Amino acid sequence: MALIVVTPVIAAEKRLPKSQREIQLSYAPLVKRAAPAVVNIYTKRVVQSRRSPFFNDPFFKQFFGDNVFRFGAPRKRVENSLGSGVIVRPEGIVITNHHVIKKADQIRVVLSDRRELEAKVILADEKTDLAVLRLQDVEGSLPFLKLRDSDDLEVGDLVLAIGNPFGVGQTVTGGIVSALARAAGGVSDFSFFIQTDAAINPGNSGGALITMDGRLVGVNTAIYSRSGGSQGIGFAIPANMVARIIDNAVHGAKVVRPWFGAAGQALTPDLMSSLGLKRPSGVLINEIYEGGPAARAGIKSGDVITNINKRDVAGPRELRFRIATLKVGGKAKLKLVRRGKTKTVSMPLEAAPEEPPRNVSTLQGQQPLSGATVANMSPALAEELSLDPMRRGVIIVGTARRSPARRIGLQPGDWILEINGAKVDLVRTLKGIVDAGASQWRITVQRKDRVFTAVIEG
Repeated sequence: MALIVVTPVIAAEKRLPKSQREIQLSYAPLVKRAAPAVVNIYTKRVVQSRRSPFFNDPFFKQFFGDNVFRFGAPRKRVENSLGSGVIVRPEGIVITNHHVIKKADQIRVVLSDRRELEAKVILADEKTDLAVLRLQDVEGSLPFLKLRDSDDLEVGDLVLAIGNPFGVGQTVTGGIVSALARAAGGVSDFSFFIQTDAAINPGNSGGALITMDGRLVGVNTAIYSRSGGSQGIGFAIPANMVARIIDNAVHGAKVVRPWFGAAGQALTPDLMSSLGLKRPSGVLINEIYEGGPAARAGIKSGDVITNINKRDVAGPRELRFRIATLKVGGKAKLKLVRRGKTKTVSMPLEAAPEEPPRNVSTLQGQQPLSGATVANMSPALAEELSLDPMRRGVIIVGTARRSPARRIGLQPGDWILEINGAKVDLVRTLKGIVDAGASQWRITVQRKDRVFTAVIEG
């Protein structure tokens, strides 16, 4: 049984202040309860670099430019970074952002009572930008925050952000929930954030966003800023996603998310009108993966998914988020509209399959693809690489230094479509083509949205 507690809160009646006395009310009692569970995180990373003793000399720079950095013996230097975290278990389980502890060699956590403890990463999930730490040598029970059901939030609710901005020490800022289900590009693969105007600055990453009942409703993770400081637009990862990651961590399991097995698009007003819907909300399914969970649930192209487990779905981003917060195993209830009629289906929650097997292989021999490491694309590999899970084919996952593949410009992420007019569908097909040899090679590759063909003499 899961140990994570995400407690639904029965909201008290919300009202405006009616007197001067009510305006003078303080958040201090709330902060006293919640702040001890918020910690400061300091990380160290040792990196090696080659640096010339003349790297600042303008005389040498006029001849070598920035290449002067390449000379000299390797030197070790220490990179330091800081962030925040939240204790979510009394035995010392801490949630923070993945980018706070990424590649760290040492993690030190400073508690509210100024104790410093070493921490170990027990789960790091770059896709959600979350990481779970376990504090070492904990004595006694630590203060912690319980999680709140983030789906109960409403725009306009009061929230407090607690963290360590700019390393100045623990700081509390207040504001409201400005928006829900916001996208913040480049932060995580699941862009579904709580937006707040509570001031969030560098160093606040991984800190707590709490509601007026003192529960953790989000983990502060990013800001929108042109200056580097707070401009009133901050983003927090909702507690329901946080709970999913903590649950995996404390049970020693890697993060495996359910796979939908279908793709769709947002509804436009024109599509809404043509489908006979009352509002442009939902996901119009336009592709089904044969044999996948969606197909077995009876979902078809042209269906509009409007609800999952009694939660409305506004678009593809929200559907992806909702599925990602569920556990593999069991089923989910999806409500859909098909030709004007509402229908409910039950979809199995399963991990993305490794089909076909990825068959990772490094090509060799006297041919232009030598040194390229290739793999069969499967839904499981697509999930790992954050690629389209509906696509199949052969993808390059690496190229060796000074190899023929690197010299002709091939890169990880390139799709090999054809060689000498023969379509490449599997790694074994590709290996058969290159092993046969040729006097001339005509290679067609797709890189992002561009397809190009290179002709290389054998």
